[in-house]
Amino acid sequence: NSVTEIFTYQNAKADWHKVQNDSNTSYMMDHTFAKQERDSLTTVNTFSFGGKLVRNNLDFIHNGENINSFMNGITIIDDEQLVDHHTAVHHKTPNCESYQNYKGIYKGKSHGVFNGKVFVDKIAQKTNAYQQNNNILLDEGASIDSKPQLEIFADDVKCSHGCTVGQLNEDALFYLRARGISKKEAQAMLLFAFANDAMENIDIEPLRVKISKLLAEKLEVDMEFEDIF
Repeated sequence: NSVTEIFTYQNAKADWHKVQNDSNTSYMMDHTFAKQERDSLTTVNTFSFGGKLVRNNLDFIHNGENINSFMNGITIIDDEQLVDHHTAVHHKTPNCESYQNYKGIYKGKSHGVFNGKVFVDKIAQKTNAYQQNNNILLDEGASIDSKPQLEIFADDVKCSHGCTVGQLNEDALFYLRARGISKKEAQAMLLFAFANDAMENIDIEPLRVKISKLLAEKLEVDMEFEDIF
């Protein structure tokens, strides 16, 4: 069990990157709470690559105007692993924005959960909240439960949420294989492109390279990243 508390004060910026790459017998319950004051920016990136059971509880609380919150996640698991993401953003003040972008790639008999919720209080006018969960199931035994939710009590807001679940695009695979790329490498390239936009908020170049290498390792393909960024 782990607990992280983030307090981002006025005009401050906080970035929190979580890398979870445990064995098939590991259990982890992670609780992260972020409270922001006016004109602040907080980013939490969660990269889940392994564990028998991993649960990520993430709560953001807005306590001032002109706040920006970013939540990104990448999950790649196999076998009978389970990863839960439970997020909640509490918009309590006007003129604030929050963005959630979670990507999942599931193999074997793995199981994913995304349960995201955005609360917009009555006084939190001019709120802009975005929530998206996209998933790819690579095997018939893999599954995902996804439930993006909005609970809005204000009437002047821009809020959206969405979810997709599917397989790799066969036309894109054919296009790559027709150019001499093996099926395994073609799948890895498409999956890497699928997950890559969830890494755009990583400002630390060595960390981006590390995450990219972990992605390649989980996708079972050799790729070079030192010169990409």
